[in-house]
Amino acid sequence: MSETKAKVRAPKVNHETKAFWEATAKGKLNVGKCDECGEHYYYPRPLCPFCFSDKTRLAECTGNGVIYSYSVNSGKEPYTIAYVTLAEGPTILTNIVECDFAKLAIGQKVKVVFYDTGEGNAMPMFTVA
Repeated sequence: MSETKAKVRAPKVNHETKAFWEATAKGKLNVGKCDECGEHYYYPRPLCPFCFSDKTRLAECTGNGVIYSYSVNSGKEPYTIAYVTLAEGPTILTNIVECDFAKLAIGQKVKVVFYDTGEGNAMPMFTVA
C-alpha cells in the first residue's frame, strides 16, 4: 500500500506557535530547547517540560529520525500514523507518507517532508530516508 499526496488542514496558530509554523513554511523543523537544562522537546512551548524554566528557544533540528511505533490504517484513503524519535531526542506524533506502508518497520530511518497547507505554513510529516 502506498501513500498519495495528503491533503492537510492548516493548524490553528497563536502567538506561542507562530514562529514554529513560520519556520515550517521555509522547510525547517524546530523543536524546543531549554537553555537551563539543555533538553530538546516537542512540541515547542515557552516553559521547559523537564525543569519548568522559561529560558527556552526554538532550535532547528536535522529532520532525521527513526520510527518508534506506527499503525497503518487501511481503507478508502489509507494512512499511517507514527511516533518518530528525532535525532535530537524528542519523540513526536506524525504521519508517514510517500512510501510503501507494507515495508515500514520499527527502527527504520525517516526524514521530514513538508506539506503546504495553503495558508502560509506547512505540516511536517515523515518519509523513509
